[in-house]
Amino acid sequence: MPLKWVFFWQPNAGSTVNSQILNEVSQCVESINGVKEGRWKATLTFYKPMLRDQALSADFPREFIGISLPEQPNKYYFVLRFNKIVLESDSSIQLIMEKLQSYKSRVALNFEGFQYQLGDFQLRVGKVVPSHSENLRGIVMEVLYYYFSSAIEILKQGAFYIFFNIQYWYRLVPVSSCSFLLQVEYLPISSLEKSKQIMVEFSDIWKDAISKRSLAGHFIHIEPNFSDYGLADHYTSQHTAVQYTHVTSQLIASVQAVQTGRN
Repeated sequence: MPLKWVFFWQPNAGSTVNSQILNEVSQCVESINGVKEGRWKATLTFYKPMLRDQALSADFPREFIGISLPEQPNKYYFVLRFNKIVLESDSSIQLIMEKLQSYKSRVALNFEGFQYQLGDFQLRVGKVVPSHSENLRGIVMEVLYYYFSSAIEILKQGAFYIFFNIQYWYRLVPVSSCSFLLQVEYLPISSLEKSKQIMVEFSDIWKDAISKRSLAGHFIHIEPNFSDYGLADHYTSQHTAVQYTHVTSQLIASVQAVQTGRN
């Protein structure tokens, strides 16, 4: 699947997020030739155990989060951030949990907005609101990268000629003095390490574009340590679930900081 970075809006000291900033961000995407494709929505839910004996609460995870993602409508993801565990399950697990009355929703946050196509990138810009309210809690932006350039370099390595691009490498193996065998190996485009430089360069271009709007804040991407969750270099939806968990913790911290400042 495509590589994805999830950003969140960090307001400047003394300022807060508002719908005008969200509108400005969307307009900025369109100003750099982003083509609006439609709406998107992800939901993150904090669960709490249904306990008859509250003394047992210490035996349950401190933070138990469920996440639904638009690109995986038949899947549901659980993240235990403090235990460094991420799990993928069938979306029907939500109904099972409800029938068993094992856990219930404590707080649910919707991430929703519009998505845009921008060359090889897809941008999703959205607001963060409680599931039963329109009170803006934050702004997020997803950046998805689909594929690499198909430009090919031809290198000679010993007796072999290698045709190389980031996505594939091709090797001409001599079979006889006048014939060759073409070998092709696929290099995953969702490799975090191989994709990082491209994502950094796109982020720099985006920062330059959004800075011209003189908004009171900026987007931040903080990449979790995926290896702590047992996740490999090959990008999956579990990586996205972990990112959303960490982004949400940052948004909550920002809101709490503003409230503390007001008090």
